Formats: sequence, C-alpha cells, structure tokens
Amino acid sequence: MATKRGGLKLYLFSCFLCGIDFCRRKMATLSVPPVLTSPRQDAIDLYKAFKGLGCDSAKVVSILAHRDAAQRALIQQEYRAMYSQELADRLSSELSGNLKKAMLLWIHDPATRDAIVLRQALSGDVIDLRAATEIICSRTPSQIQTIKQIYHARFGTYLEHDINYQASGDLQKLLLAYIGRLRYEGPEVDHNMVTNDAKHLYKAGEKRLGTDEHAFIHIFSERSSAHLAAVASSYHHTYGNSLEKAVKGETSGNFEFALLTILRCAENPGKYFAKVLHKSMKGLGTNDTTLIRVVVTRTEIDMQYIKAEYHRKYHKPLRDAVHSETSGHYRTFLLSLMGPNH
Repeated sequence: MATKRGGLKLYLFSCFLCGIDFCRRKMATLSVPPVLTSPRQDAIDLYKAFKGLGCDSAKVVSILAHRDAAQRALIQQEYRAMYSQELADRLSSELSGNLKKAMLLWIHDPATRDAIVLRQALSGDVIDLRAATEIICSRTPSQIQTIKQIYHARFGTYLEHDINYQASGDLQKLLLAYIGRLRYEGPEVDHNMVTNDAKHLYKAGEKRLGTDEHAFIHIFSERSSAHLAAVASSYHHTYGNSLEKAVKGETSGNFEFALLTILRCAENPGKYFAKVLHKSMKGLGTNDTTLIRVVVTRTEIDMQYIKAEYHRKYHKPLRDAVHSETSGHYRTFLLSLMGPNH
C-alpha cells in the first residue's frame, strides 16, 4: 500500500511538471465519481470488458471517461503489472473508429497528449500544419517547454526539427520563435510598452505599403498573453481598427492563421475554441479529427468556459451540437468528457 501511495505522489508531482494545473479544476468538466474503485479494480474491470467476443465499449467508456490524469496513469500502471501488456495497446486492438482515436488520446496526460497530436500533425501521412499551429499557439510558454521535452523523449527528434522540415516562410519563423522563447505568464503589463507595440504594429502593417512581417513575428512571439490583449485594446482605441482586422488585411494563409490563433487565445481562449468546435460541426459532415482534438485536449483545462462561450455565441448548448453530430459509444464518450450543460 505504501508503494502505491508513493507512486501516486510521484505521479502527481510529474503531472505538475507536465503543466497540469490542478487549481483550475473548476474550469474543467471531468466528472469523477464520489466513490472510486481502486486503480487495480479498474484494471480488472477493463480486462473483463475486453474478454470474450467483442469488447464491452460501454464499460470501457464508463470507467475511463470518469478518471482524471493521475487516476488514468495508475490504472495503466496496474494493467501493465497484472497483464504484462500496455492498456493503450489493448484499447487499440479492441476499439475502432472515432471512439478509438479519442480514447487513445484521452488516456495520456495533457502534455503527452499535445506532443502526440503534434507528432501526428507533423509526420503523418497527411501533414496538418493548422492542427500543429493550433496546439503550439494556444499553449502557455511553460506548457510548450514540457511538450518539447516529452516530444524529444517519446519520438527521438526535436519539435524544432519537425517544424523546420514541414513549415516554411513566415509560419516557420513564427512557430520556431514562439516555442523558443520563454514569455512572462502573469497578468501585469507595461502600458508604455503596450502603446509602443501597438504603434510598431500599425507602422508595420496598415500605415505602410506592404507588410513588415518581422515586426509581427517579433511582438507576437515575445509578448505575454496579457500584454497582447492590452496591445489589441490599445490598437483599436488609437487607430480605430481592430488588430485582428489588421492581421487579416496584412497577412494570409497559415501565417495569418497562426497570428490570429495567438491573438484570439490571448484575448479569450474559450471563445476561440468555441468557434473551432462550431466550424468542425458546421455544414455537411463533421470534422471528427478537430472535434476530438479540441474536446479531449480542453476537457481538463477550460471546457466550462468553452461551453459558456459556445452558448453565448451560437445560442445552443455545445452538448446538443455534439449530440446531433455523433453517435454510439463515441457520442457517449465525448459527452461524458464535456459534462452537463449547467
């Protein structure tokens, strides 16, 4: 028992190093049952769900959708010790389709999950620079540093190398600068610097013929989120146009997408991800890759804010939208992660 307790303490500490902010649980939506079985019992119940003809997917979802990162790690540890097999490997062989994709992301801690999404986006059969850009440009500097360490340890290559190989031009320069610099993460801003940055961005864009992309890269990659939000406010107040509109007018393609992601997440990440989710479900068909990525990666961070922003902007609960676009155990799993409407 002492060994297990020590293992839990060690894992909770590693979760802290991996950027999991346990003080922000009110922003998360994960519903953990008030009376939990032990990680050992969960491992036994999962093994039973895998036995026989077909997998009891409902049982798998009922367990893993209601366990936080520390609990999931202990379940995997117990499963490995008892059955000499990785739980991820068994899940991969027993599940299928979108449920499999979502579950194989969910069982990891947030930082490892982000590293996996980045690796898939930068080295898979189809390179997805927008997915990689979204992950990078919406994470805090400390989260990015941890992701980089895990990326190298897990895949044997540096994140910088893969970005350098797959991206090009101004996007490449921005992403490399953004992951290479430690930025302040607090709420305080220097108002004189805010005014100067707004002025420099105006001179680099709207005021001149052509665009000084270097100025945008410099300011967007070196300033804190609080500072950038203040710059956007100062820009609008001084020049009568929003900084977002200026970015749209002066840049294009994936470089524009990266700048807008940084800016929107600095101002309101909940609103940003609500819009991403809405676009993933808009029109004919659903972009399940995007839906899975956002729901799974934000559940333990700020899903409550995303749900509130979605309802405010689109006048419909996010759960209702997801319910109408998904089905089966996949639907049950995503809705379990998202929590209730209120």
